[in-house]
Amino acid sequence: MRAPSARETWALVTGASNGIGLEIAKLFAADGYNLVLVARSEAKLEALARELEATGVGAKVCAVDLSSPEGPSAVHAFVEDAGLSVSHLVNNAGFGSCGEFWTLDRARELSMIDLNIRALAELCHLFLPAMIERDFGRVLNIGSTAGFQAGPRMATYYATKAFVLHFSEALAHELRSTGVRVTVHCPGATATGFSSAAGNDKSKLFKSGVAGAVSVATDAYAAMHKGRVLKVHGLLNTLMTLSVRASPRAWTRAIAGRLNS
Repeated sequence: MRAPSARETWALVTGASNGIGLEIAKLFAADGYNLVLVARSEAKLEALARELEATGVGAKVCAVDLSSPEGPSAVHAFVEDAGLSVSHLVNNAGFGSCGEFWTLDRARELSMIDLNIRALAELCHLFLPAMIERDFGRVLNIGSTAGFQAGPRMATYYATKAFVLHFSEALAHELRSTGVRVTVHCPGATATGFSSAAGNDKSKLFKSGVAGAVSVATDAYAAMHKGRVLKVHGLLNTLMTLSVRASPRAWTRAIAGRLNS
């Protein structure tokens, strides 16, 4: 089956109100794709929708808290009620925290798991059947280099990104005989609102240098269209993930803990 044209279908981007998600939404619009924009901030999404519509594409706003139990199903119901055909699903929404696990707010840690893991998995489960039936679809899950090792002082976040990495690779294998492709993109430290919200913007990791959201989004967008299963952003990050595989786990978690301090 031929791939549908950009004008025929819709791309759904979560966490579209800022950072990597916003830049990915702009890339879709530049290529003529219609957008479903998902995040909590309705005002920011409305402003982005107006900006994208000015380029000639359709843009619909779905202001939902994906960390809530009903969040993902509300997004799917929104798409179904509007009669939209989603060909591209971008799971970008997520957040982190920094500090010794037992000192952090328990509700926030559990909310992180709900958003970074449960919402991503549920959205895949909700939207994949229609893609498989059409024999075409693209899923882009935003992971992290954090997913390749344990991360002291960011224990929950690193663990959620390990799930995203392994879950995405497994889905890609399961779907290999269909027209649906799953890509997991793994950036390193990136200059977005994520770091200040997580509280690690002053960590050694972020002080050592960060990538720009535009660069990360462009790399992820290209990897998705190429059907890559796994793409790590940048040469240094790629080398780091390769070295992690060859290093004793005690070393990698010690280094991660030092960088997150």
